[in-house]
Amino acid sequence: MASHYYAFRLRPIHGYLKLTANIGGHLRPDLFVAVASRMQARGLEAANQVALFEVANAKAVAELIAEENISCDLQSVTTADSFVDAAEAAKIKKLWDVMSKLDCPTLKSVTCHGPLDAETVTGVRDAKIAFTYPAHTLWPYKLVMHLLERAVGRGVNLQTHTQVHEVSETADHEGYWTLATPRGTTKARKVIFATNAYVSGLLPEYDEAIYAARGTVCRVVPTARPPARVVPLGSCATEMRSPASVDSYYGLRPDGSFVVGGARSTFFTQKRDEWYRNYDDSTLIEPAVPYFDGWAARTLVGWEDTPMEVDRIWTGIMGYSADDAPHIGHVPSKQGLYICAGFNGYGMPNVLLCAKGLAQMVKYGRPFSQTGVPACYETSADRLRKISLVAAARTTGRARADIYLKHSYGS
Repeated sequence: MASHYYAFRLRPIHGYLKLTANIGGHLRPDLFVAVASRMQARGLEAANQVALFEVANAKAVAELIAEENISCDLQSVTTADSFVDAAEAAKIKKLWDVMSKLDCPTLKSVTCHGPLDAETVTGVRDAKIAFTYPAHTLWPYKLVMHLLERAVGRGVNLQTHTQVHEVSETADHEGYWTLATPRGTTKARKVIFATNAYVSGLLPEYDEAIYAARGTVCRVVPTARPPARVVPLGSCATEMRSPASVDSYYGLRPDGSFVVGGARSTFFTQKRDEWYRNYDDSTLIEPAVPYFDGWAARTLVGWEDTPMEVDRIWTGIMGYSADDAPHIGHVPSKQGLYICAGFNGYGMPNVLLCAKGLAQMVKYGRPFSQTGVPACYETSADRLRKISLVAAARTTGRARADIYLKHSYGS
């Protein structure tokens, strides 16, 4: 029997810009601050494995863009994680000192800048410490549209307005799963769920494991001649707490505008309902909107008197993982179903090689351990059980993806 490949999307393809809400066009493997955070949570071996994977993924994305000759504004840049709070800067400096003595391969590509030069190197006002390292910026919409066009050209049946609203609880006697859509049913022996925040609407066992998180991004444009002082970095993140808690971040565009995201300090703890398990991407996160109006004057040295305007601002839905790691691999106890979701708004440094590894499992039957994907990314019944135990006491007032899909789907 010939193989047929279908791709169904929960949303029209033009919604992709919203779904990239919290990457801002970054291809930015995290070489230190996330390594420190992950080391504390999972140990040094797992932290190194993820960091090296992200480096390999960034290289693979850049090579793919070159091989496919994709016009998506790919640029090599120096990026940074900067800390403006003195107490948090002191904490992260201690972690840096400790980790510099450990076997952390990616730290070799990171430079630590102290209070004497952090502000100068990053251009971030009042930066007390900063860590710089290589990265890329790009236009993700152009990248994805090119890849989709190539996939369709190779025979993929792409259904951009066909919502899958239900999957059979079990496969039939021939091993086929039934997918229900408004246009009828489709059957397949192998199904990949790459719906991120919406995955539990079709796989309820992931309700605690992967949840929706709203994020905000905008494009900020100078309305007069920019200052003579050049912004020294192509992208940068400003951290609220050590080791890794981003308040805002930017990517400098080739036309001189900035793509700025985050503003977490305005809503993340005090307005939790604005983002946590919130699927509404039709409205803005209102507390965050004023943050971007004066962003450049507050953040960038020498830009105090440069008038700026928010050209566009949008909201997007990310898929956050309850234990901070994506879920890749076989859906437990459901042979033929696979998952690739839960990237915490951080898919660009991970998703290409995660998808490649999963494709090897689906096509060749390769075990997860031979895919090159970090071990802590493998989904499993045991992992879901541990997450459920932690989440058991925190279920009040939660929006559910299945309810959203069945009752709130827009088009």
